[in-house]
Amino acid sequence: MTTTKPVKQIMHERKSVRKYNANTTISRETIMQLLEDATSSPSSSNMQPWRFIVIDDKEIQKNINIFSFNQEQIETASAIIAVIGDTEMYLNAEEIYSKNVELGYMPEEIASKLAQDSLAMYGAIPKEALLNIVHFDAGLISMQIMLLAKEMGYDTVAMGGFDKSKFAEYMELPSNEVPILLLAIGEAAGPAYGSSRLPIERLVRFNK
Repeated sequence: MTTTKPVKQIMHERKSVRKYNANTTISRETIMQLLEDATSSPSSSNMQPWRFIVIDDKEIQKNINIFSFNQEQIETASAIIAVIGDTEMYLNAEEIYSKNVELGYMPEEIASKLAQDSLAMYGAIPKEALLNIVHFDAGLISMQIMLLAKEMGYDTVAMGGFDKSKFAEYMELPSNEVPILLLAIGEAAGPAYGSSRLPIERLVRFNK
């Protein structure tokens, strides 16, 4: 179910839901559409370092909860979307920029230069810096996923509290893929708590 609410309303209605109706299912086609829409998110040099593992098998959800601090929502949500960062995302530069040419977004000579620049720049960056980049970009797309899910009538909660090393081992992730966060998605089993915000005047400064 997709709403036609203004984005500002969706933003304010989105809450972190931790109690889900365990009997609600979300089709894989729906989740695929959700993630495809979310990939309109910006990313560093458009390298799109996000990867996703959709976990909708209850037994696997139960297994990953063993090293995720036994959070109820991991087992009762319709699915868990694991947001993964690929530190070798720049290896797709030529494919990405060739597609830009095919779609008429830029001339071939510019696309070729940008692709080569991306390969050279990111290929020389230390792993720690690449990790910072993929974490930043994962945060951008994760927020889009949560807002799009709310627009579709589903609730979510983002979780960074899990043993990422054990998750990577369990999921047999290659060394270039790092787990960043887990997103529970499903139908709320009850209202979420409201959450206050600090006064904006305490958070904003204008240049003098």
